Amino acid sequence: MNFDIITIFPKIFDSYFNESIIKRARKAGAVKINVHNLRDYATDKHKTVDDTPYGGGAGMVMKVEPISKVVESIKSQGESQKTRTILFSAKGKRFTQKDVKRLSKYDRLILICGRYEGVDERVAQHVAGEEISIGDFVLTGGEIPAMVVVDSIARLIPGVLGNEQSPLIESHSKEGYLEYPQYTKPEIFNGWKVPEILLSGNHGEIEKWRKKKSKSI
Repeated sequence: MNFDIITIFPKIFDSYFNESIIKRARKAGAVKINVHNLRDYATDKHKTVDDTPYGGGAGMVMKVEPISKVVESIKSQGESQKTRTILFSAKGKRFTQKDVKRLSKYDRLILICGRYEGVDERVAQHVAGEEISIGDFVLTGGEIPAMVVVDSIARLIPGVLGNEQSPLIESHSKEGYLEYPQYTKPEIFNGWKVPEILLSGNHGEIEKWRKKKSKSI
């Protein structure tokens, strides 16, 4: 799976994508993450990627030209690949595990990180295939949503997780499903005890307990 992230702050991703599971997945070649500096595709000598909004209003709006230019450049490198372009936006569709599974079927995801007051609407209308929001709140940019999308989708790619069964039995593996409670050593801490059934060794009864404790929402 190839992830291409378009941003004006490329170094934001250095720490997160070079640690833990994502780092191992990149090293193994299970995922490829390319971060593109939008300013490299600006059309003027000052590397301008934003401008004042038509009609007036607060803030600056990200320009359509450099975004369109970088998206077309990325697509030209993998013309035979199944590609989806996503714009992160507060007015986008809420991102769910159903979207994670759907998007994991693509070969390449192009992720556009907005900033400032927003992005020229022509990006949503003509450049991106869809708009995504990770919740009903406003962030300063699309970089955190991009990390969320990469992380959640990468987990479903074979070879990324140590145990291939992990994504099959966790929360949201089925629509509305929340996983049962988990415990580990010590057996007693501050008087708080692990449920006796989990210490019984009776796997049939443990399975019944887990099914009872899992939730549907």
